[in-house]
Amino acid sequence: MSRTITARARERAADGGTNRWVVLFVLCVSLLLVALDATILHVAVPSLTEDLRPSSTALLWIVDAYPLICASLLILFGTLGDRIGRRRVLLLGYALFGVASAVAALATEPWVLIAARALLGVGGAMIMPATLSILRTVFPDRRERATAIGIWTATAAIGAATGPVLGGFLVENYWWGSVFLINIPLMALILPLGRRLLPESRGAADGPWDVLGALMAAAGVLGCVLGVKRAGAGEPLLALPTAGPLLLGAGLLVLFVRRQKRRPHPLIDMGLFSRAAFTTSVGCIVIGMLALVGLELIAVQYLQLVLGLSPLETGLRLLPLTFAAMAAGATGSYTLRRIGPRRMVGWGFVLTAGAVLLLTFMGQDDRPLLLTVGFVLLGFGLQTTLFSAYESMLSEAPQRSAGGAAAIGETSYQLGAGMGIALLGSVMNAAYAPGLASVPGVPAEASSAASNSLGEAYKVAEQLGGTAGDALHQAARHAFVDGLHITLCVSAVLLLVGAVMARRLPRVMECPVDEDESCEAYEGCEPAGVREPVAARESAGVREPVAACEAAGVREPVAACESAGVREPVAACEAAEPRVPATREAIEPAGSGRPAH
Repeated sequence: MSRTITARARERAADGGTNRWVVLFVLCVSLLLVALDATILHVAVPSLTEDLRPSSTALLWIVDAYPLICASLLILFGTLGDRIGRRRVLLLGYALFGVASAVAALATEPWVLIAARALLGVGGAMIMPATLSILRTVFPDRRERATAIGIWTATAAIGAATGPVLGGFLVENYWWGSVFLINIPLMALILPLGRRLLPESRGAADGPWDVLGALMAAAGVLGCVLGVKRAGAGEPLLALPTAGPLLLGAGLLVLFVRRQKRRPHPLIDMGLFSRAAFTTSVGCIVIGMLALVGLELIAVQYLQLVLGLSPLETGLRLLPLTFAAMAAGATGSYTLRRIGPRRMVGWGFVLTAGAVLLLTFMGQDDRPLLLTVGFVLLGFGLQTTLFSAYESMLSEAPQRSAGGAAAIGETSYQLGAGMGIALLGSVMNAAYAPGLASVPGVPAEASSAASNSLGEAYKVAEQLGGTAGDALHQAARHAFVDGLHITLCVSAVLLLVGAVMARRLPRVMECPVDEDESCEAYEGCEPAGVREPVAARESAGVREPVAACEAAGVREPVAACESAGVREPVAACEAAEPRVPATREAIEPAGSGRPAH
């Protein structure tokens, strides 16, 4: 019996796995477009401002509508994909993204552009968790999945870094709407490819979809992200426009969690957060993004305002960070197999903290070698951390909850980015402002205005002119560099806290073909109480998962999985092969002392 099932598993795995790398290519192109759109608009703001003449509030919403809507709807569409099909949600996201891009490119009024950016956020929220959850399904083998996630995370880094460069080229040679128009031919290409090549997969479909819970989660995340963004923009934390959304969002998220715990068929399995590896991975993603986004924002200001580099020169100086992140993603799978999640995340944080402390040697003079070395170490260390955290989080979640887990990871990514701008920006402002309190010859009103930002200080100094203007200019530069050093030290402390958190991650990368799919995720083994197939068979001395299932009374695991509504039986069938004993020696790090089977 077991030989028949094993042969069937091999046959299905061969048929289903032939195009998995092509599927990964389609998913990465999808992610690239979403990542590009998050940053490509920044360089087009002056041009569209001149053309559309938006108010300051409208301009703020033009920039923020996309990330706000995208972050708030990730959980909604991630869990919806688990119910109605992740491929279906992804294809709808493609179509909506293309239509919204056309509307944005041809907008002639600010409110039209704001609406189009909001629709782009909806499309992005459909695409982002779907790409990660489909990747989780297509690559049931953890070693291959680690490689795929490394490519996926490297693609995200490329998109975020390429956005401003590509946007600058398009605006310079065409007009601001071209930064949106470029999406249309790409979506026209990827939509039929996705429809033809991407597999459909679903997760748990028991019970009705919790519409009210999904809306509560969306509103809660929207409130938190909006409040964090306002705090990052310099508004007082206790002011109503900042504290109101934060408190309302936090309250809705608390109610959402309580609702999910009470429901028999929740949107998100809150039991995931009882798993130390899952919770720790989510926390590491938040800390990693908090450090990365806040530091990048301050680094750009330093390069342009202190060193006087042009936008193009600034982009070129940041390229080593991007290339190092790409290298970390490309080598992440090998490193993870060699040293395990705990060491990889922990040492990634330590390396990043060391890079940040190295950058404290920056001063008012340009030191290109120091900056290049610091940015390389920063990009490699942080991308190593984010890769391993994403891989551990996704591998810890069962396939049936892949959409919800991916949505949690992406939401953590967005919240970490917003918190980084708010927290590190606040530290920077607090350290910068006292340096301009008493500049000789500068009136108190001018000093107060200059303390808002370094760019504002330069404008005030130019208006003052003479000796007072020069004194204010020099004082502002000194104050900014001093504040930068303090901010870098605070960031290093946060990164070291992340390194301590990483000690809760598994020491070894365990590599059964699919940890949960073999028995735990399917009802066929549940009547006999087989919830942890790997542990159950090891404690019983059973080398064949098939034998474990047969002992539970399941004679045909494949049929049992299909009858349970499992759309991807390949992973369950592959679990019938005795791959864990065969690969354990290769996965164990050298010197672990753990005997090979």
